[in-house]
Amino acid sequence: MPQVPQTFFDALAVRTWCGLALRALGRAREEIDAINVYPVADGDTGTNLYLTLESAAAAVEAVFDGHAAGRQGPAGPSLADAVRAMAHGALIGARGNSGTIVAQLLRGMSQVLAADGAAPHTDGPGLKLALRQAADSARQAVAHPVEGTVLTVASAAADAAEGAEGDCGKVALAAYDGARAALAATPGQLAVLRRAGVVDAGGRGLVTVLGALVETFTGESPTAASDGARAREEAAEAAHARVHGLPQAGTEHPVACADGGHEDGPAFEVIYLLEAEDEAVARLRRRLDVLGDSLVVVGGDGLWNVHVHVDDAGAAVEAGVEAGRPYRIRITHFGLGDVHTTRGERPPRERAQRAVVAVVPGEGLAGLYTEAGATAVLARPGEPPASGELVHAVRCAHAREVVLLPNDADLRHTAAAAAEQARAEGIRVALIPTRSAVQGIAALAVHEPERRFDEDVVAMTSAAGTTRYAEVTVAEHESWTTAGICQAGDVLGLIDGDVAVIGSDVTDTARTVLDRMLAAGGELVTLVLGDEAPEDIAECLEARVRETYLAVDTVVYQGGRQGALLLIGVE
Repeated sequence: MPQVPQTFFDALAVRTWCGLALRALGRAREEIDAINVYPVADGDTGTNLYLTLESAAAAVEAVFDGHAAGRQGPAGPSLADAVRAMAHGALIGARGNSGTIVAQLLRGMSQVLAADGAAPHTDGPGLKLALRQAADSARQAVAHPVEGTVLTVASAAADAAEGAEGDCGKVALAAYDGARAALAATPGQLAVLRRAGVVDAGGRGLVTVLGALVETFTGESPTAASDGARAREEAAEAAHARVHGLPQAGTEHPVACADGGHEDGPAFEVIYLLEAEDEAVARLRRRLDVLGDSLVVVGGDGLWNVHVHVDDAGAAVEAGVEAGRPYRIRITHFGLGDVHTTRGERPPRERAQRAVVAVVPGEGLAGLYTEAGATAVLARPGEPPASGELVHAVRCAHAREVVLLPNDADLRHTAAAAAEQARAEGIRVALIPTRSAVQGIAALAVHEPERRFDEDVVAMTSAAGTTRYAEVTVAEHESWTTAGICQAGDVLGLIDGDVAVIGSDVTDTARTVLDRMLAAGGELVTLVLGDEAPEDIAECLEARVRETYLAVDTVVYQGGRQGALLLIGVE
């Protein structure tokens, strides 16, 4: 359906852009993967860019959903809200060399667009400044920039935009045209591209994203049919070269990478998120630059995404530990066929018959689920997993049949996309629409791998469906809720996703929530304590159940850093 043209850049335009870019990258993903010969010919640039934009789009949707539910104020999100969410989502979800750079491009744009937090929108000149800051900040994030890469395409887009006059649509179209011309010239700047007969894959991905930006403002995609035809030709040529062993990237002699590396260089790709101060990150950059190549460090304000190619993966992680707190660590061995690489094969191992993959909100629950035999995907507060992470977890479970538990209503579409992709790979996946981790606990409690798959799924679904769930948390903003108006700092009790109680004391609010849930009956109460819950809250609630409700048992788990102060389940 054609988009409605608009001349300015506001929160809704950010949301539209992310959605259009994600769909466009979805269509182009395989073509971009096929022409990926640089800096490492591992055929995953399109996939990495898709996963990066998917995380950005999910973060923006979460902001809009929060306002719609009244959790973040009665008004809709501001431009600053939307672009900060976009940049943060891209940062925590960035994959690979190109994905990390695109995350920094979006962060650079947000630094300009969110500078005046009260501004409802920006115009053409504002978009020019944002594109310029994006290109400049991305170059600064790469240890040793080389021309003929996505950095060149981004700079050309910013240069072309600066010469444009008019509204956001005209500026975006100029940026797109400039990027497209620069992309066509990349084979003349990098020998590896010229030998393979392709353009830079990361640059092509950026042109796709900029095309979505043009469509956001004009309502029409600028991509010509010939672009798609040429991309398919390039993809076919690159794939043919790989299959038949024809010369391509790294097969004739070492060539320069985007930051000085080459394909027969380091064996591992190391990526992690890092909580650290600016001074520590500066020292980390210097150390990693000595250890390896393809070094890209993006982010700021205490949160960073680190990407490097090294021979000593342990040393790269240790450097992160010295700088701060690394997490979501991903290590890919280029020669063993990990994560889209095709230059080697891992010895096959026997698949299990069935496995459970579950998204969990805290380290404590992750340990609990793991002990119960499930593969846990940790979702830290404000950092929901992308579908690519769920697909990866399903693959790692290495089973013929997988039960997927999203444990969050907001993850239903992400989990459905992951399940569909896994099914396309020949894995039988059943998605149980659990909306809370306590429903997942109930489902896991009745899981029996020995019985027929359909029977097991029915039993788990029934257990989850008969478990009411609640959470106790603290309001961050003044908001309209289903229980009335709450102020920042008020304690909220949500039952089955809706605010049911507004209070001032955590334990009193939790007791009221529990009473309302048990009024309809129950046999088992599950309490999952967050790391900031009052020390005596579990004892108080257990006493309440013991004294007031006969024949009702209570179990208590430590959830750790899970966002909510308390999760409650009643079966």
